[in-house]
Amino acid sequence: MIFDFDGVIADSEAIANTVLAETVTDLGHATTLDQALARYCGKRWGDVIAEIERAIGKSVPDDFSGALKQATLERFRTDLQEVSGAGAFIRRFAHIPRCIASSSSIDRLQLCLSILGLEAEFEGRVFSADMVARGKPHPDIFLLAAERLGAKPGACLVIEDSAGGIKAATAAGMTTIGLCAASHIRDGHDAVLRDAGAVHLANSWAEVERLARQFFTA
Repeated sequence: MIFDFDGVIADSEAIANTVLAETVTDLGHATTLDQALARYCGKRWGDVIAEIERAIGKSVPDDFSGALKQATLERFRTDLQEVSGAGAFIRRFAHIPRCIASSSSIDRLQLCLSILGLEAEFEGRVFSADMVARGKPHPDIFLLAAERLGAKPGACLVIEDSAGGIKAATAAGMTTIGLCAASHIRDGHDAVLRDAGAVHLANSWAEVERLARQFFTA
């Protein structure tokens, strides 16, 4: 079982995009959380920077990425929570080999796992797109995860919340569940995930549990 992290285990996307909206606003382009989600969420970082620079009409400051990262991590330390039901699900399925395959950096993942009390559940099995040549929507991170788990791609169940992640897992030959349970999810996101190729859709971890039991007993 392969888990994405942000928006799947950690309810982090709304927090991160709130900080991003505040930062872009401080640069002179008033931005709301919903606007940040629509414009930037799920995009590659280079594309996000380009979009912000178009919006503000100038280059971002040299320290923009580093300062934003630090501000986001500080907000996580005070506000981060799990997506409701994630921790219980992870512990309930402890008998299934599992890992995290995320676009986030290892230091961010480790911090967030510590905040959520889930470090022990994924010790030595946290994989970042920094470890592969190409990030999502390319399949590289999921193929690495399957290799490290000693599993064939076709035997892997992936839980994702982004279109890019669904496309990446599908390209890797894995079965996907598109999860629409975090606080950043807006109307129509289930259709976005379905169009990206999600085999199943779930609105809660309880629904993921039902689908996972069917997958692993088939």
